[in-house]
Amino acid sequence: MTIRTGTRHDAESVAALHTESWRTAYAGIMPDEYLNGSLFEERYELWQNRLAADAPKGQLFTADEAGEVLGFVYLVPRSDDRVLVDNLHVRPHLKRSGIGSRLLHHGLRWSAHEHPGSSVYLEVLQANTSAIAFYERHGGRRTAERVAHFEQGFDLPELEYTWTPAAIALLPEPPARSGSNT
Repeated sequence: MTIRTGTRHDAESVAALHTESWRTAYAGIMPDEYLNGSLFEERYELWQNRLAADAPKGQLFTADEAGEVLGFVYLVPRSDDRVLVDNLHVRPHLKRSGIGSRLLHHGLRWSAHEHPGSSVYLEVLQANTSAIAFYERHGGRRTAERVAHFEQGFDLPELEYTWTPAAIALLPEPPARSGSNT
């Protein structure tokens, strides 16, 4: 498995993985009609826009093996001098394989290099307890609680988790998978 910088050519495969991940992780959390509706088309448009040449610069990293995107992380520098982990997804059948850990650590290290002194944060739905446990295992600290307002017409409680520059510097190397070459 390799972790590489994503490109505009990844929009469709990333959108498909994003859709699959949301439909699995958010079943029973988000409305079924939303998850089972035109979610792929919405995610595909989002990724086409994010990866367009003239788009504001976020950073996409994909975990690939044999030409397949197994997971991805997307980070966005914010105006408050922090970096947002806007997305971190792994194919549902590959969760707990180490891919998410490697992507998160890769993104945190990228942020420390490209935006030294900046904290990194993410927002996670409060009902997504497996993701919360994952972030806490990787040193994320809960720093805020709020309600996420979705433009599709629903609201859900969310939590913010943060990694300070000092916490990022102390992260151990994530476990490598067999045959990895990153």
